[in-house]
Formats: sequence, C-alpha cells, structure tokens
Amino acid sequence: MKVLIIIPAYNEMESILNTIADIRANAGAVDYVVINDCSTDETERLLRENGASYVSLPCNLGIGGGVQAGYRFAREHGYDVAIQFDGDGQHEAKYIPDLIRSLENGPADIAIGSRFIRKEGFQSSGLRRAGIGFLSGLIRALCGVRVLDVTSGMRAVNRRFIELYSVSYAQDYPEPEAILTAALRGARIVEVPVEMRERQGGKSSINPLRSVYYMIKVSLALILTRATFR
Repeated sequence: MKVLIIIPAYNEMESILNTIADIRANAGAVDYVVINDCSTDETERLLRENGASYVSLPCNLGIGGGVQAGYRFAREHGYDVAIQFDGDGQHEAKYIPDLIRSLENGPADIAIGSRFIRKEGFQSSGLRRAGIGFLSGLIRALCGVRVLDVTSGMRAVNRRFIELYSVSYAQDYPEPEAILTAALRGARIVEVPVEMRERQGGKSSINPLRSVYYMIKVSLALILTRATFR
C-alpha cells in the first residue's frame, strides 16, 4: 500500500528534524509531508535547508485545518493510507508499521495508537487522563464504540476515511470528533498499543484554563455531531 505520514507542525523548530529522522529510520517504506501551519519560528527554514518534504500554509489554520490539509494532500496524490504523527517528538515511529498492519491485514478502517492499553511510557497528567476518560465514555454513549485514547494524535486511516476527512474535519481539538464522525459512518476502529514521550520541544497549546474550554467545547461538539447525524 502507498502510505503517507502527515506531520502537522506549528513552531516545532526544536523537534521537527528529529521527528523526521525517526520516521526515516524506523517507519519503513513510507512517504511523509510536514504541514507547516504558518509557523513564526525557524521551522520552515529548517525544513527548507534540510530538504524535507513539506507544505507551508499561507495562514494559520490550527491543528484541524493543518491535518485536513494533509488529508487533502493524501487524497490528491493517491495514497491508500494516511497516518497522523505529531511534530513535537511525542510519538515514536517504530509503531507505524503496527498501525499499517492493522489496516492491511486486519478488519480495521482506522487504527489509533493508544498509550492506555499497556499503560507504559508517558501517560499525561492525572487531570488530562480524567478528561480523556470522560470523553471516551461520552463517545461510547453516543455511538457504542469504545476507544480509550480518544485524544491520541497518532492514527492511521484507509482510503475511505482519507476521502471523508479531506472534505470534512473538525477544526478545533479535532481528534475525539474525528472518531465519532467515523464511528457513526460504520468505521471499524482498533487501538494499537504504543508508548509516548513528553513533547521534545515547543509549548503545548493546552493550559489549565484552556483545558476547561476544551472539555466544554468538545463535549458539546460531540453531542451536536450525534444529534445532527443522518
């Protein structure tokens, strides 16, 4: 299968080259594209000077818009599988072949890299884990599908969902909504055990105040998505 790694990046100059090196060394025979979301630091210069494969957006679209741009790239270039992979160094490329095998050999349409199956590696803070658990329960109540790591930014999708996400993708904190949207359309979703690291550079956009906004916004978005689904 023809596989593309989508790496959304905003001000990731401290980690982006290491992320690319990890993919080149450990992901197997795959392509990648960095979606530079109008970074204001030296991210684009580093990508250009090191011959990286990247697309620079003309304005900042946020994580949802950046990932959707990657899915559009995958659709337009005929990829069979697209894999989201954060540019901050949290993910390990050695797990990418496991995600691909879940789509290639198993019954899955979507494979999510989950840190909560073996509970090894970086597990995030207790507060964030509680929020993730709440969203997991809400998604299960809304569609009957249980996913433990609903906020994981490491996930693989097949051609069907490349097509869907390239035209419709949540723009603000999109990962839980993307799971619900797919589940309501009959996606077969599996979780693959992975270990994650703390971010290797840059600054997270989620602080305690934004965590409250995140929970309210995402919960309402999930409920509205289910209520309006036909």
